[in-house]
Amino acid sequence: MAKRRGQPVHGWVNLDKPVGVSSAKAVAIVRRVFNAAKAGHGGTLDPLASGILPIALGEATKTVSYAMDGRKSYAFAIRWGSQTSTDDAEGDIIATSEKRPSAIEIESVLPDFTGEIWQTPPAFSAIKIGGKRAYELARKATDKKSLGTDSKSDDQADAGIVTAEMPQLSPRQIMVNKLELREAGADEAVLYVDCGKGTYIRSLARDIAKALGTVGHVSMLRRLSVGPFRADQSISLDFLESLEHSAAAFEHIHPVVSALDDIPALPISENEARQLRQGQRLAATGSFAQMPRARSTDASASDAEVAVAMYDNQPVALVTVGQGGVKPVRVFNL
Repeated sequence: MAKRRGQPVHGWVNLDKPVGVSSAKAVAIVRRVFNAAKAGHGGTLDPLASGILPIALGEATKTVSYAMDGRKSYAFAIRWGSQTSTDDAEGDIIATSEKRPSAIEIESVLPDFTGEIWQTPPAFSAIKIGGKRAYELARKATDKKSLGTDSKSDDQADAGIVTAEMPQLSPRQIMVNKLELREAGADEAVLYVDCGKGTYIRSLARDIAKALGTVGHVSMLRRLSVGPFRADQSISLDFLESLEHSAAAFEHIHPVVSALDDIPALPISENEARQLRQGQRLAATGSFAQMPRARSTDASASDAEVAVAMYDNQPVALVTVGQGGVKPVRVFNL
């Protein structure tokens, strides 16, 4: 029998990821620090971005979807005058403009990007198209362009236009709760945004520039919060690495239920906890039927609502509560 790698460590690490480190590498480092058997993250953060990357260890990985569904906030800078293939500083310049918007002009368009809006994700994104990631298709298209093997006309090639082979992504509705201008310089502006799931800051910067009659790209991006995880309560990767394999490192692990702040808690008895751990359904009677509820993120749950069943201050299972009773969806092995 193969030896199990790592120890059963459970909880969340509120990591402040530095620029230049991928989300996957950050997860690997945190897993190594705690010698954890299992780890995952609550929402990818690009290598060129810094900020909050919540990392789930052990049984906390069963709550990752709730962290990813939470509101997020960012500080970001738009560099005016150049649009790139990736909508950030990593891509090739594909369009330029001499137009530089003033602070008054910037503030005048921000209401158009607040509330429920439609947004087309960037071509270089992790969205799947026909089973492949959009960034894989976009990279292949740009590689063909650089090799001169694409089917564009000479005029298009000379203009640096990437057309038919680039992935075509459909607009999607997103929620922007707050969008504010923080600084405005001659060539760059810094903004703050509080937004919902699925918002691409690179697309937001691209579209703001377009609305101002110019082009632009994200030159700085820092994530300030993900759901309940905030920058003022985070730990840096360098400091965490300095605590590797020490008891002090475990002082920075947050409870498994940290990502479930918006999920109602359902108190249960010892016997009910035993039933849920065995995959059995509980009857929805008494206080169960009256409990406050939050919409389930489980597509199979239909009209049922989600809660976290708690016994002796420990999470037992994520459950759905409906007319059919209390059904375990994710059981925690704690």
